[in-house]
Amino acid sequence: MTTSRAPGPPVRILATDLDGTLLDRSGAIHERDRLAIAELRRRGVLVTIVTGRMYSGTRDVARALGLDGPICCLDGSAIVAVREDRHLVSRSLSGEAGRALQAVLGRGPAVFVLGRDEILHDTRGLPFVPYLRGWTPRLTHVDDVAAAPHWTDAGELAGLIAVGGRADIDAVVAELASVGEHVAPVTFAVTRNEFAGNWAMIARAPGATKGSALGWIADHHGAAMADVVAVGDWVNDVPMFRAAGRSFAMAHAPDEVKAAASDQLRADATTGGGIAEAAERAGLL
Repeated sequence: MTTSRAPGPPVRILATDLDGTLLDRSGAIHERDRLAIAELRRRGVLVTIVTGRMYSGTRDVARALGLDGPICCLDGSAIVAVREDRHLVSRSLSGEAGRALQAVLGRGPAVFVLGRDEILHDTRGLPFVPYLRGWTPRLTHVDDVAAAPHWTDAGELAGLIAVGGRADIDAVVAELASVGEHVAPVTFAVTRNEFAGNWAMIARAPGATKGSALGWIADHHGAAMADVVAVGDWVNDVPMFRAAGRSFAMAHAPDEVKAAASDQLRADATTGGGIAEAAERAGLL
């Protein structure tokens, strides 16, 4: 989408991740960052959210900050206008991919189906519900997640999450090789203390990343990527780090994430202040 604008100063954008970056361990906005975002907006800097959460788990944060959108949710699978509560971009897995995933994931690890803005799970998923609750408050317990219509209904399967032992997750990924380019799985170790030792896999439609979403948002506002600053802390932030003109990794970020960023912050998830620090060092404040 191309947006024309009258000649004038360049449009500057600051994009922030949520969990581990803007939000503390309890899900609250760090106060120093809240004040920094208010000042950025006063100065005409556009602030946006780029998160792995669903929109239903992001909307209240965006509104608390006075953001109208568009914002990125589900790691680029959804771009939403906050003011209108309207999805501008929605990427979903194809029916073919859904059927293949349904066949592979009807057994083994706990499975969570990502609908348009809710998560479905069955009894296997109950132990991991607290892990997923930050993504959205809309978690629905069904008798059998493998029987959900989302697997085959067009546009209904935004993605899925599988959680279990590493061997089980690796086996699922190996089986998904048959789906080919129709699905893009990513695996990672679960680091939250009470779930340590488990692994997770997220599968979404290919081509949707935080980087692609940030490019869409910049184009929507008529901004050059050189004028975009991104702040994050985890591996799903790497694509937006590579897309942004300048990128900042939180102090607690894994080494591979820090290596992808142009700058490393002193602030971490406990101290907060990462957005303020990044804005100051980037010359936005």
